[in-house]
Amino acid sequence: MPPYVIDAVLSEYPFPGFLEPVRKRAEEFERAHPEYRIDIRGCFYEDLPAEVSRLALAGTPPVLASYYSGATQQAIDTVTADGRPLFTPVGAAVAGRAEILGERVVLDDLIAACRGFYTIGGELAAVPLTLSTMLLYANTTILRAAGVERVPRTWAELTAACEKVAALDGGPEYAITWPDDGKLFQHAVAQQGGLLVDNAGGRAGRAGRVDLSGIEIMDYVSWWNHLNERGWYLYTGAFEDWIGSGQAFAERRVAFRFGSSFEIAAMTAIGRAGGFGVTAAFLPHNERIAPVGNWIGGDALWLADGLDPAVRDGALAFVQYLNSPRAGAEWHRAVGSTPATYGAVAALEAEGWFEAEPLHRVATAQLERTDGTPGSDAPLFPGSHGIQTAIMAAMEDVLVRGAEPYGRFGRATAEAQKALDAYNATCLGTGPRDRSWLLVGT
Repeated sequence: MPPYVIDAVLSEYPFPGFLEPVRKRAEEFERAHPEYRIDIRGCFYEDLPAEVSRLALAGTPPVLASYYSGATQQAIDTVTADGRPLFTPVGAAVAGRAEILGERVVLDDLIAACRGFYTIGGELAAVPLTLSTMLLYANTTILRAAGVERVPRTWAELTAACEKVAALDGGPEYAITWPDDGKLFQHAVAQQGGLLVDNAGGRAGRAGRVDLSGIEIMDYVSWWNHLNERGWYLYTGAFEDWIGSGQAFAERRVAFRFGSSFEIAAMTAIGRAGGFGVTAAFLPHNERIAPVGNWIGGDALWLADGLDPAVRDGALAFVQYLNSPRAGAEWHRAVGSTPATYGAVAALEAEGWFEAEPLHRVATAQLERTDGTPGSDAPLFPGSHGIQTAIMAAMEDVLVRGAEPYGRFGRATAEAQKALDAYNATCLGTGPRDRSWLLVGT
């Protein structure tokens, strides 16, 4: 048996065989480094923070764990039985080295938007395993019939396109759909460089105040509600209903849909099966403000603190290997994860992947618009589940019950602040934690 074992608890998602490519990379790493064994265990991403916390409190924490981006604050707040933070920043552990166990360090090669999201308190806290953002999907067959000459780039252009689609004889029942999901609010606010929480979105220090009624979010709510009031927007009737919105697009009940970059292959397959054209494009932005940021999805690898140096370096070397250009390119092709490094992008370019599959280039190009200013990254939410629920409930009241947006989102701010305060109180307190801190805001 190899003397050094690296236990890794990695996020699972509802895609068949999702972690199989990672297990293959682990086998390759073991052959190159026979003194190490990589033990990988999958855990559903919403359950992972609770499972890792349980292991840490029992004195058997994993060496590596991949937390969903929306659970980043939970990773920061996970502690050992003696109350010490479980994880150490990967940047500090690498300590400026160019290679570890012969594996080239890729931290400086990370896509800038991705590196920015995981830079917390001035230090790179974790290294991406998967990466995604939000895109616009369009039925190009319907757009041509409606006389929409190009895919909309701004909210105003999308509004005009929806009007044309709605006027089309024999056209779809609605023009557009997307889920009532907190991720899309975060994306819209990041596009405009706004801040939903203080302390530079939680990166210069723990967030203590939340505001869901700022101009950036209210402009988004007002535009969204305008589409709804005109009868052009389809609300499927449930929070986070990605399946329902996808079905509406597949059934040609809409011409446009907002969705994850992970869905590029699935959305184009829907078009082929349904006999219509599909394209992917940048998510439209507020035309009054040049876009500066994006929501960041996916998950990242966190490194346990206090490891034996040989185990620590084995884990760090494996993290670099997973993000090597070849491995990153293969991961992208296998599961649709947006390349997390420029090296992976270059490898895909060199093999002609983007020439053959140009829609897969869109997410990387959109992420390159992130300018690194405060607000351009999605926030770190303490109490993310409660905050996200407050946002979604407020929007449903506006869409379905005709609630006045400013007043309703003012109440949502109070609800979100209560969730944030409760989370901070339990994580910063000395007694047993309320288990609600482990709820993941998706």
